[in-house]
Amino acid sequence: MFRRFLIRRVILGAIVLWLVTLGTFFMFFVAPGDPARTLAGRQATPEQVELIRRDLGLDQPVLVQYGQYMGRLLHGDLGKSYFNGESVGTLVAADLPPTLSLVLGGAVLWFLVGVSAGVLSATRARSPLDRAMTFLALAGVSMPTFVIGLLLLYLLFFQLTKAGLPIFPPDSYVDFSQNPAEWARHLILPWVTLATVQAASYLRLTRGSMLDVLGEDYIRTARAKGVPERRVVVRHGLRSALTPVVSQLGVDVGTLIGGVVVTESVFGLGGVGQAVVQAFVSSDLPVIMGVVLITAAAVVVANLLVDVAYALLDARVRLA
Repeated sequence: MFRRFLIRRVILGAIVLWLVTLGTFFMFFVAPGDPARTLAGRQATPEQVELIRRDLGLDQPVLVQYGQYMGRLLHGDLGKSYFNGESVGTLVAADLPPTLSLVLGGAVLWFLVGVSAGVLSATRARSPLDRAMTFLALAGVSMPTFVIGLLLLYLLFFQLTKAGLPIFPPDSYVDFSQNPAEWARHLILPWVTLATVQAASYLRLTRGSMLDVLGEDYIRTARAKGVPERRVVVRHGLRSALTPVVSQLGVDVGTLIGGVVVTESVFGLGGVGQAVVQAFVSSDLPVIMGVVLITAAAVVVANLLVDVAYALLDARVRLA
């Protein structure tokens, strides 16, 4: 039963990726702007523009171009950049480590903080602690990411460095393989920035889910049997309450791989977000489509993992 459930999800994910390639390709094909003209420059003659268009294959019918694109894609080739001729896969692979480090590290932080605070808030509903948690959640959701990042840079980098306590390093990224300790030290502030906004959402989601679960009959029965409150909350309540939280985690991690450009820019990390912004500015369609496809694949894989976790948490899902 579980194998059939997993096969269905994999097939559905493959269909979603194909639809993403189809929609992305035709959307950029009909978009205004001419990459050949951009590459040739303003002073280029029509003949020069046409020559570049022919070299890039842009003079062929759209269906032929899409067929060639899918043929390369099925062989693992994302194409080549219009501007430097480098493989899109190579370019994205070079920009992916900072983004993955930021998103995955931030996800661990915001999940632990958000879920813990949400459980604490739900078990003390309407108490001063609950109200304080709700206020902090609203403040975290309301503050733009770049504002939080700039505040952290000013308070924890600039002011501490000025006082002779350079605890946090300047804007940069250190590869994990070079120095794991420095890798983490350079990412602490970006992680906190990303987690502040996301943890607020997870606090509210966990609190609402926990309040619903703690009102169920089986929770009251467990309490009536004398089961310790800690065990009721953690073992019986939290497991059921986590299902919507885990679902949201999969969506957030997948989408943020291509959507953390603000945090990457504030802390000068580089990454996929900044690469795709530059590609948009220069109309480098292969890079744009490659990043979109990789982001979509990350969303599909993350949701597949969430479906598996969801099925393990709730056996009824495997029958759906």
